[in-house]
Amino acid sequence: MAVSRKLKSKLGTKKSGGGFVCLMGCINGKSVLTEEDIDFIAKNTAMDRSKVEAQYQNFLSQHPDGRISKKSFHEMMKECYPGTDTEKLERHIFRMYDTNDDGHIDFREFMIVLYIMSSGSPEENLQQIFRVFDINNDGAISLKELKRIVKDLFHLINEKDADQASQDVLATTAFTEMDENNDGQVSEEEFIKACMRQKKFSTMLTLRIIDIFVSE
Repeated sequence: MAVSRKLKSKLGTKKSGGGFVCLMGCINGKSVLTEEDIDFIAKNTAMDRSKVEAQYQNFLSQHPDGRISKKSFHEMMKECYPGTDTEKLERHIFRMYDTNDDGHIDFREFMIVLYIMSSGSPEENLQQIFRVFDINNDGAISLKELKRIVKDLFHLINEKDADQASQDVLATTAFTEMDENNDGQVSEEEFIKACMRQKKFSTMLTLRIIDIFVSE
């Protein structure tokens, strides 16, 4: 499944490889999905009800209790990135899915993010990616949060030349680009605006996150 192609195109980049198809392929499904859940997912993903039910059975084949735990998510990430230490960054990716912050990813949460990242608009993609950067879920990105994401992200991609000083410069420069009103924090609106305007360092960081999801 093509993921975030529209966003990558909007940000002015060529197609690149990544692990989303692998990550999603690890979730191949026995309880009954509620009518409310089916209606909600169908309404928010443009899928018909029969397809939602089929996807749920597929989901349950790998996650019989209907939820993805952090441990299961860790195993999925390891499968997608063999030989790589994914533990630090996977906490941030997990947070994007776990919208109610209960420590699990349920089917509804999973399907909404999957649909947005595969079929949503660039702005909708960026709303999801904002959750990766907003570590404490307070609706804003601080410089401290951005520095942590940069550090964990570069750890995942094994960037040999990215020493602490260069990571700090990247994070600080990107933060300055995003923080349009200079109030010391980046709102979701500012984040989306900086990326859509193709601000150099903001775009660079966002594309690093997207590359985790995009397949050839």
